[in-house]
Amino acid sequence: MKNLSPRHFLTASSIALLVALSAAHAQQPATSQADAAQAAANDNKPLAAADSTARKEQVMPETFADLVEQVSPAVVNITTTSTVASPIAGGPQLPEGSPFSDLFREFGFPGFPQGPDGSPRGGPMQEQRSNALGSGFVVSADGLIVTNNHVIEGADEIEIEFFSGKTLPAKVIGKDDKTDIAVLKVESPQPLPFVKFGDSDKARVGDWVLALGNPLGQGFSASTGIVSARNRALSGTYDDFIQTDAAINRGNSGGPLFSMDGEVIGVNTAILSPNGGSIGIGFSMASNVVSKVVDQLEEFGETRRGWLGVKIQPVTEDIAESLGLAEAKGAMVTDVPTGPAADAGMKSGDVITNFAGGEVKDPRDLVRRVADAPVGEAVDVTVQRDGKPLDLKITLGRRELAEGGESAKPGKPGEASPSKLMGMSVTEVTPELAAEIGIPTDSKGLVVREVDPEGAAADKGLAPGDLITEAGQRPVVSMADLSARIDEAKEAGRKSILLMVRRSGEPRFVALPIG
Repeated sequence: MKNLSPRHFLTASSIALLVALSAAHAQQPATSQADAAQAAANDNKPLAAADSTARKEQVMPETFADLVEQVSPAVVNITTTSTVASPIAGGPQLPEGSPFSDLFREFGFPGFPQGPDGSPRGGPMQEQRSNALGSGFVVSADGLIVTNNHVIEGADEIEIEFFSGKTLPAKVIGKDDKTDIAVLKVESPQPLPFVKFGDSDKARVGDWVLALGNPLGQGFSASTGIVSARNRALSGTYDDFIQTDAAINRGNSGGPLFSMDGEVIGVNTAILSPNGGSIGIGFSMASNVVSKVVDQLEEFGETRRGWLGVKIQPVTEDIAESLGLAEAKGAMVTDVPTGPAADAGMKSGDVITNFAGGEVKDPRDLVRRVADAPVGEAVDVTVQRDGKPLDLKITLGRRELAEGGESAKPGKPGEASPSKLMGMSVTEVTPELAAEIGIPTDSKGLVVREVDPEGAAADKGLAPGDLITEAGQRPVVSMADLSARIDEAKEAGRKSILLMVRRSGEPRFVALPIG
């Protein structure tokens, strides 16, 4: 018997239903692209604003043409112009630091380049105009446009070309380099066709998506694919990228990624490619991140993110076990500098499990939710401390005002006699040793001297010069303290002990096995 796929088992009733649906579709009146755009503009409603509240199983459409016609009037090409310096053709090229630099400046080379201290260097230069291309999309009838920050970074002039061919100058309303999002504004005598943001959290791996933009300066272009992956993090603090195999190339940056409902679920931002062209791995910043940034840039011209004032790390399985936690989730607090969390009584070693009424999955989840929370408002935060939940009320600060800090000098091993334990050699810190490893001379704790490359400490990333300040969430200043903490953990039935380790001034928790 040959293997049959499910398509061989269509019943007569199924065929009749398909015929009826096809006939109903054929009877629907066609709407031209111009009619759709004009209707949306007149009604001040987003394009493709059909009710999409009911989630439907997606099937491969016969064509994407209807969707493209609906949303394309809101997609724009962006041309930026900036001034750059380039060597004067035929002019003398002087080595850096040449004694003739001032001479050539005085005799007619005003574009001569300068070093960081204002001194001339290199050869004589002239100013030239440089153009760059990108994409964007209109999100309001009064001309608000979203694109990538890197599309308009450093631009002196920005010109928007609409699908109709009309062009308008644009000004920057605000930009955010953390999410690579910028908001522009054009003035139009008539309402503009626009699209709206959808809920990117509803996008599933395998869903169909449509990307529109201006790839490689070729003008308006459409490409389709599926959602390949969700919640990708590239390099930013607030990254939440949708990965897609829809073709995205240079020039697509800032363009929209549409769901089949005609809603924007992502902003095309980056590609992974060894040759600069699409190989089917593109990344779009999720709309649920972008829409919040756009709202703040529109209202304030800048972002205003919440700030908790803690340093955190993931809760691993061994850390969870050492603390007696049922699950390895939440965000573990490694340090509480002066700030909102310290004012509310949060301590190093607390595990944040709930923020503003929602469960905290991991540090990345917490960072995004804190950033989205209103600045200056009190939020409820639950932490696990000493095996029990503790509720705190914390008034959030503003991240942009609190960012900054100092980095400590890198440490190096001390010279005192070490003791071996858990795959490493440690010694008590002294003022002389503290000075050598670049920490305050009054520091207390145990300095890691050596690490067995095949031992437990090496497996957990410890290195010579690390400073152990706590064990079992209690301070340690001597080997006797560390031994006592290990004995207590064994008596409590623990398989590992939690250490607070500081490296170059940065704290983190490490759970080492004590079996």
